[in-house]
Amino acid sequence: MTYKETLEFLYQKLPMYQRVGKVAYKKDLSNTIELLKLLDNPHQTFKSVHIAGTNGKGTSAHGIAAILQLAGYKTGLYTSPHLKNFTERIKINGKEIDRKFVIRFVEGISSYLDEIQPSFFEITVAMAFKYFSHEAVDIAVIETGLGGRLDSTNVITPEVCLITNIGLDHTDMLGDTLEKIAQEKAGIIKPEIPVVLGTYQKDIVHVFEKKAKAMGAQLVISGTTRRDDESVEIPYYKAKNQEGIILTARELSEKGFEITEKQIVSGLEQMESLTNFKGRFQLIRDSPKTIADVSHNEEGLKILFNQVMSQLEGDLYLIFGTVKDKNLNPLFQLIPRQSKLLWTQSSVPRSLQAEELHSQAEKTGLQGRIYPDVNAALKSAYDRAKENDLILVTGSTFVVAEIANL
Repeated sequence: MTYKETLEFLYQKLPMYQRVGKVAYKKDLSNTIELLKLLDNPHQTFKSVHIAGTNGKGTSAHGIAAILQLAGYKTGLYTSPHLKNFTERIKINGKEIDRKFVIRFVEGISSYLDEIQPSFFEITVAMAFKYFSHEAVDIAVIETGLGGRLDSTNVITPEVCLITNIGLDHTDMLGDTLEKIAQEKAGIIKPEIPVVLGTYQKDIVHVFEKKAKAMGAQLVISGTTRRDDESVEIPYYKAKNQEGIILTARELSEKGFEITEKQIVSGLEQMESLTNFKGRFQLIRDSPKTIADVSHNEEGLKILFNQVMSQLEGDLYLIFGTVKDKNLNPLFQLIPRQSKLLWTQSSVPRSLQAEELHSQAEKTGLQGRIYPDVNAALKSAYDRAKENDLILVTGSTFVVAEIANL
């Protein structure tokens, strides 16, 4: 197969959550375990960090990977979903997986697929683990997809676990309360493996305390960081996750990884360049200032809008798209009422049509224009916006991914 044919196979022939939603979610680790067994259990050959949470997983994963890279370690990084290219999901020291490896891997497991019937995510997790093993990484930073307890990545025995925060997202699969979702995320806690809680949430901290105690795992809760890092000036998306990243790096240091405080600070500051991180408060044009951000749930969007409004000088042009399986009313309540709204959609099947988004928004008093795709919306915003206005593209990873030349 060519690389293009390989990707078409992965995207079209396998259940993929990003495309079809809930039906692709496997509530069982048996497929992953069976697939990894056929690959000689590559996940048992390298050290790792495991990250779960509702918001901040990607930022935290890239931050920790950047710190480890600066400390001189050959560092694998597995995250999802990707923005532009499939290979963004699997990196070593910021460099994306070799396309030839992707082809060879899929060809190599093709004879097992009818028997195991894995999902897209299960295959990509196995691919990442095989690649990290093949390339003999010193350590890999692994981000969960959905939840934690039943996530395909939850077969590793990491050096340390990090749980970033808990919010009401994917409630149709993970539970309809913060406590139920917390229980799913707490499923990554392993016996005697330290776990860092990146955000202290009073109402649900007991879930993690109970699980950690049952597992004999040391629980490190944010709020205990030494304050010699206060001078670091970093954007909101890093600031929100800074403490969890720092605490995790320090736990790795306790485990024997040689990481200095200077490397922690520098890793946070240089995260984007070291790991090629995209889509978080990413400046895509200077004038008018245009920002793309993949925030897509209530907690993430609240922080994003607060950050944007704090630096707004003129009008805000908000280009917004989302997916079908969302409770939109809480999101609508967060949208700044003075925004000039441009409703749009992505090309993936899960995307909510812009017309439907517009119709639902109108019921809450939000008025906007409809655009068939994000680039049409951007052109309209550029035609209308003045130099001191701000244009923000958000609401969906898939909408951001379709921005030309991102």
